[in-house]
Order: sequence, then structure tokens, then C-alpha cells
Amino acid sequence: MKVLSLMEEEMTSTTVHTWFDDTAALHFSDTELVLYSPSRFKRDIIPRRYIPSIQKALFELFSAPFEVRVLTEGELDEYGRATEPLSSPFADSNDYTFENFVVGSSNKFAHAAAMAVADPPAMTYNPLFIYGESGLGKTHLLYAIAHTVRKNHQNYRIVYIKGEEFTNELIRAIREGKNLEFREKYRQADILLVDDIQFIAGKDSTQEEFFHTFNTLYESRRQIVLSSDRPPKELPRLEERLRTRFEWGLLADIQPPDYETRLAIIKNKAIRLGLDLPDAVLHYIAENITANVRQIEGTVKKILAFRELMNDDINVNTVTRAVQDIFKDQAYLLPSPSLIIDEVANFYGITSEELRGQGRTRETVLSRQVAMYLIRRITNLSLADIGREFENRDHTTVMHSISRIEKMLKSDPKISEVVRDITANINAHNY
Repeated sequence: MKVLSLMEEEMTSTTVHTWFDDTAALHFSDTELVLYSPSRFKRDIIPRRYIPSIQKALFELFSAPFEVRVLTEGELDEYGRATEPLSSPFADSNDYTFENFVVGSSNKFAHAAAMAVADPPAMTYNPLFIYGESGLGKTHLLYAIAHTVRKNHQNYRIVYIKGEEFTNELIRAIREGKNLEFREKYRQADILLVDDIQFIAGKDSTQEEFFHTFNTLYESRRQIVLSSDRPPKELPRLEERLRTRFEWGLLADIQPPDYETRLAIIKNKAIRLGLDLPDAVLHYIAENITANVRQIEGTVKKILAFRELMNDDINVNTVTRAVQDIFKDQAYLLPSPSLIIDEVANFYGITSEELRGQGRTRETVLSRQVAMYLIRRITNLSLADIGREFENRDHTTVMHSISRIEKMLKSDPKISEVVRDITANINAHNY
């Protein structure tokens, strides 16, 4: 749960787990979070000590104030148990819906796959395995699936869990002798959403438990959606029987957003926060914040906070001051086309001159197309500017090369792996 993760930045992990491990989120709306703990002592202490920390974490996530209420035993009886505790309040959040997910060439396939399994569940791709680097929108898609299923199938049992939390819950269940309750929670779900499934790899008991949970749900035609930072075949220490099952359905990857998608994300987030950003500011952020969607959205939130705190006009200068911890000197922030070309050439074992030139061997052509794709994705160069980096090729050649790599990324896992490895090499230069 992201709220607890943010709270851990202000207090120790032990403190957070001590007070909130058994606390359930009963209701989450645009203005209120309702909590309940089975411990009377904790129900007395949490409102007095920790509600400001919870509200602060919620404001950081949603840029809006929330009322936080902790129910007493009597209030719980009144409230009723019709609404099951949510594994995460964000499953009901209107921020994380398909409508608010900005679709671009880098995430179009994963978005379409997520929509397909959300309505109706377990009829098309099962399991759905979404993978990509951190901060690109995998969690948003999982929440969007939960939001759609809850809206269209109100009687469905939806369970969302992080891979690491699944392990922690299993350990507690074993220690407290609650294995049966643990299994019922997951094996009776109509839809199971597991974020960061890579964290169960190498943990024998967790993999054993998840293997049987997966089989039970799959055989019962219940929907399973998993996310990871890499495809199943690249997960170290993942049992082969789990690896094959994860590949039974559909694998969908998400790549970092290109310039146009970054621009659309900024506009979308600004509108939702009530910000009217000048075009110069929009383009400045899109050109300079390239790492991931989370960083882009965080930048827009910081601009909002800066405007409210400083009561200052929003322009490029104030934006630079507001997010100076993210922005570096622009001359060093973006990788140069030459750096990208050098890294692609090194990966394929050819010279940069050969990659830029007119060579027509299969390997050289592919490496050149990968380089064009990465320059377009990572930098703000136009198609014409990219063409000039390759002995003045015209923009239609560049467009064709980028389109070919985008198509290959959807069907060829090897190309996805190549792009990810080269991108990591580029990022290692700390530009």
C-alpha cells in the first residue's frame, strides 16, 4: 500500500507495521478514507497520533485533502460488513482509471490488453502479464482493471496485493496458524491482481503457495493479472513451473513514453489538478523529464505546490526553481544522439560510423533502426533532426525505422530485451 510506504519515509518501518499491519481500509472515496483495526488499543491510538501522517501521504498521492476515520467496534457494526475491506484504496480511486490513462505508442498494447481482461474478466487473456520498468504505468493499469470490474460486477471479489506483501502475509499466516484464512482470501477471489510479482522469486514457500493459488484460480476460470519489471523468462530464481504458467496467457510490455506521450501526460495531469500550464512550460517539462510517468506526474504536482505556496506565476523560470531537485542542467540532462548511437553500436559490435552509414547487412540495418527508435523515444529531436544524424536520411526513412521497431517490440521479446539493455547502458552515463 503506497500510503504506508510514504509514511515509512517519516517514521520507522517497525512503527508502521506495528500500528497498521492488521488495519483494513473499509471505504475510500474522493474525500474520505475509512479504516478499522481489530485491536481496541490501536483504534484509540491511531486517531490521536497517526491521522495527520496518513492525510499527508494521501495528499502527496492525490493532491487533495482527505478525511480519515477509524471506526470503533460499535461503528463497525453500524457500518456493516457488506463492503469487504479493500486490499488497496486505490482500486476505487477515480485517478487510476482507463479514462485517465494516457495512451501512446509505448503502452498502447498493454492498455488494450488490460481493457480486454477487465470486461469481461477471464474470457480472453488469462493470465495477463504486464511488464516494464518502474514508473511507467503498470500499477495504474491494475487499478484501472479493478475499478472497471468493481463498476460492472459489484459482487465480484477483487484482491490486489504486492508480491512482497503476499510473502509477508504468508509468513504471518504461518506464524499465527491462519493458513486456511490466507488461502481462502486468495483462492476465492474472482480476480487476483499481483503487482511486482518478481519479489516472490527465490522464496520457496511463497512460490509453492502461489503455484497452488494460481492453479486453483486458473482452473476455476478466474482472472489473474500480474505485473513485473521484466518478462517471466528473465526473472532469476523463478521456478520453471511458475514461469511456464505466467506465459500461458498474454505478455504485454510497457516502454518509456516518447515525446508526444510525455506531452499528453503532462497536459492530462495538469488539467486534473486544475493547472493551466503555458505551452512553453509543457514543452520544457516534456523535453527534460524523460525517465518515467511517475516522475512526470511528480513534476506537475510540485509545480502545483510551488504555485500555491509561493503565489507565483507559472513560467519556465519558476518551473525550474520548483523542480530543481529533478532537473539538472539541461545541457547534461538529455543524452546526446551521439551517445545513443555509440551505445547501440557497442551493443551490436559495430562502429558508430558503420551504424550511421549506408551499410545494408541485416545486423547493421537493425542496429540503425534501434538507434533511430531510441533517439526518438528518449530525446526531443524531430524526425528530420534524427535523419541528419544518419547521413541526412529523410524523415520518411526515420519514420519507417521507428515503426518497424515498435511493431517488433510487440511480437519479439528479444528486441524488448535489447532495447531495455541499451537503455540501461545509456542511463548508466548519468547524463
